[in-house]
Amino acid sequence: MLGASLNKAFYHPEPSLQPAWNSLQFGLLVFPISPFLGAVTISLASLITWAKKYRTISRRPLHQGFAILSFLLLITTGFASHKLEAFLGLFNLLPYFFVFAGLTSLIQTPAQLRQIAWIMVFGSLPVVIIGFGQLFLGWTLKLQFLWILLDWTVAPGGEPAGRMASVLMHANTLAAYLVTIFILGLGLWLENYQKLKQKLTVKNSSSPLSYRPIIFLTIAVFANFIALILTNSRNGWVIAIVTCLAYAFYQGWRLIVAGFLSIATSILLAAFAPSAIAQFFRRFVPYFIWARLNDDMYPDRPVALMRKTQWEFAWNLTQQHPFTGWGLRSFSGLYKAQMATDLGHPHNLFLMLSAETGLVTTLLFCGLLAGIIITASQVLWQSKSLEPENRLIFFSYLLAFIGWILFNTVDVTTFDIRLSTLFWVYLAALCGVIYQYKSLLKRQ
Repeated sequence: MLGASLNKAFYHPEPSLQPAWNSLQFGLLVFPISPFLGAVTISLASLITWAKKYRTISRRPLHQGFAILSFLLLITTGFASHKLEAFLGLFNLLPYFFVFAGLTSLIQTPAQLRQIAWIMVFGSLPVVIIGFGQLFLGWTLKLQFLWILLDWTVAPGGEPAGRMASVLMHANTLAAYLVTIFILGLGLWLENYQKLKQKLTVKNSSSPLSYRPIIFLTIAVFANFIALILTNSRNGWVIAIVTCLAYAFYQGWRLIVAGFLSIATSILLAAFAPSAIAQFFRRFVPYFIWARLNDDMYPDRPVALMRKTQWEFAWNLTQQHPFTGWGLRSFSGLYKAQMATDLGHPHNLFLMLSAETGLVTTLLFCGLLAGIIITASQVLWQSKSLEPENRLIFFSYLLAFIGWILFNTVDVTTFDIRLSTLFWVYLAALCGVIYQYKSLLKRQ
């Protein structure tokens, strides 16, 4: 299973980058359990790569774009009313830009994409097991070892109550983590399913037939999916359904697409249709799904905690200071002063950035992300250099990237070290392979 995958891509294509590749793999493996140790080793991998590939990294237009974005963020900090808060907010962005740039030269091949995906799926299992214990066995844990080397807090019954959070402190944070693992795990499952199917159809095949990878991935993907449901996160549910549809479209499985659309339509009608129609579909759709979607489960939610209220407030802040914003980490204080409610962010990353850093900075950030999506799509659909057997894993990383964007339109993940680090690693992996195929096309 994991061991076979690790052996297959253990060696880096460039021997000088082997220490950095080893450091990255180790960091990703321990990261879900020990974020501090994982972040240190992942950052070390990026630093080693910077030392070896400085000229290559610094000349790439995408990295130059992030350098300009970093400069603009520094400028907005100078205009902030609370400069210290804004300066501290830079650490939620700038270090990740640096790590991202280094890892794009470290991760170069689809085999490395596959390797990282296997490691992430394997590393998610302890998180999921602890989550099930938290909800169904009442596990509670407060563990701190060597300051922050190992720091776990597991609340019995979940956080908030009744919603799985595991070691990630909050259910929404766990949902953001699980949905990307689910995307990569499902991609690996489909890839191994295709390989197994080919071996079964080819008579007298000399390659050995093993069911262990598909069995392991079936258990892991199913466990992650059930855990995602138990986070009670509407964002995670929607992205998981969209992901399944995207894979089904990609594979050409029309019946599965029709089935998913039927299920999704039934859920939406149970949640939002007129009462007479909704009552019929509520006989089949579980209460905790449709009531969570339309907020009937929480009928007395304060207006200040509604996303619509937060988004309108953030946009009003943007209109008042459209060029420089109010400064990073300013939203929480401004919202509390106006609404008398403690709130860390407006549940939309892009509205938060526009309010705190201005429209120019936000549009540049969005433009860089859009450019990556466009280039990745071109490589996937138009390039003949990407081998057919590698297209599915590449597509999986593109889906994980799009899933992160979708999640951040209704939440903000930049304040959690696990989520931020993993996102920039995934994005670096996607961009690293793009760079390699573009350079191959130039040579051809």
